[in-house]
Amino acid sequence: MSRPASHQPMNETYTKLYCHVVFSTRNRRPAIAEVWRERLYEYMGGTLRGLGAHSIAIGGTLDHVHLLVGLRPTHRLADLMREVKHESSHWVRENLDRTFTWQAGYGAFTVSPLACERVKAYIADQVNHHRVPPGHRTT
Repeated sequence: MSRPASHQPMNETYTKLYCHVVFSTRNRRPAIAEVWRERLYEYMGGTLRGLGAHSIAIGGTLDHVHLLVGLRPTHRLADLMREVKHESSHWVRENLDRTFTWQAGYGAFTVSPLACERVKAYIADQVNHHRVPPGHRTT
C-alpha cells in the first residue's frame, strides 16, 4: 500500500538557516578605517565562502561589524565566528593596522527568510544609522 504524496519521506535535506551576527573591535576602538573597510568586508566574505557559508550582507562602522550569513546544517556558529574573526584580524594586522583586534564575544540572532531583505537593508545603512548629528558629543 503506497502512502499519499504528502506523507512521502524527504530524500534530501533542505534548510534555510540565516543568522545576523554583530561583533566589535576590542574596547570599541574606532579602528576600522573607512579607506579600507570595504576590503575588510570582502576578505570576511571570502573567508565565509571558504568555510562553506553564504555571505549575504556585511557592513558596519568604525568600531563594529554586522554579518548576515546563510548557514549549512553542519556549521557550528562558534567555530565559524572564531575562524572569521581570527582570519580577518590576522589579515588586518598583516596589511593595515598592526594593533587591530576584535572583542572576544559576539551577538548572534536567527533571521527568518522573510526578514532577510530587511536585515540586509539595516546592515547596508549602518554608517547612517550610527552617524552623530552635528553639535552632539560622543562621550
